[in-house]
Amino acid sequence: MSSKAQSSDPRAKDQHALAAEGPPLEASAEAIHFLNSLQKEELQMLFFSETLAVVSNTGEPQGELTIEVQSGKQKDQFGIMSHYPFVHASCRSFMDKTVCGNSLQGYLSWDLRTIEQHSQEFIKFHILPMERKISLLKEEDQLVMTRSIKEGEEVKTEVTFFPWDSTMGFISEAANLLLLRVMAWRQMVPNNARFLALDTEGKLCYSTYQALGTQTIQVDRQQVEVFMVEQTVHADQGIPMSCQFYLLSDGHLAKRIQVGSPSYCLITKMPSLREEDEIEPQPVFKKKPLVWEEDMELYSKFLDRKEQLRLSHTRYLQQHPDAQALISDFLLFLLLRQPADVVTFAAEFFGPFAVHRPPSGLRF
Repeated sequence: MSSKAQSSDPRAKDQHALAAEGPPLEASAEAIHFLNSLQKEELQMLFFSETLAVVSNTGEPQGELTIEVQSGKQKDQFGIMSHYPFVHASCRSFMDKTVCGNSLQGYLSWDLRTIEQHSQEFIKFHILPMERKISLLKEEDQLVMTRSIKEGEEVKTEVTFFPWDSTMGFISEAANLLLLRVMAWRQMVPNNARFLALDTEGKLCYSTYQALGTQTIQVDRQQVEVFMVEQTVHADQGIPMSCQFYLLSDGHLAKRIQVGSPSYCLITKMPSLREEDEIEPQPVFKKKPLVWEEDMELYSKFLDRKEQLRLSHTRYLQQHPDAQALISDFLLFLLLRQPADVVTFAAEFFGPFAVHRPPSGLRF
């Protein structure tokens, strides 16, 4: 269950904090299983940028949409800088001769959980401009959402706290862009998968995806096959919002249609489709037994090394006759007494010599 706190600046209306009512929403097991199946190597294949034109239903150009997914650095829960998927998207267009746009940037975990996301949407109406900002930030064991709406000079701010465990299967806007690329790459949508999302009012709701099959469309004078996916956000109140995505085989977005919108997004230049790298199996070399005694070169090196060691040992004992005498005495007493505990006997034998040992800087 989430809790809310609302505040406003001196120009905003007074509002009070309320706790969300009703049982908490949960993503389906199929959705959780799909997210847990994601692999880091698979997501890294989907790191690229793309640009689409915003076109009215009558074919008039209205703006541009850019989406970029790349590797970004972010501190993990232990304060260590780690690499995560970073999503950045922006759109600027005209709607009835009014400038509007939105921007998005977010850091995701490798199973598409949202670590941090900041989104902004604006419509520059002549009389009453509107701006909406939403920030999501993981703080310890919860996900904090800060939502502010500015209409003219009036600003309303609302803060909502979601327990981290309750956000399993939650797909933010940033995660949705990467999730769609995964579905296109795999050419499949998980059956009966019910994810969590935020509606336009910032309330947690269900989000579902449906595969609409394949279709051939024209892109940059080429006929290409696209995989169609429809996402539906089931708002707590009001009618569901649906958006259709036409995706190329490597995850590039060829077309996006929001049901009921007077415009759509369309790719204008055919990208170079990426294919999965084929990893050739490593060659297997059978081990052959090495009979070095029969190898004249190895055997010659062995004899040379053996002679070098013998001369080195002999020279050292000649230079340190006390070492040979000490070892001889120890072996003599050891064989005479034949103790059961050789280590203790050696410690007692060599112990008196320790008081004569000069200090050493060696540490283990």
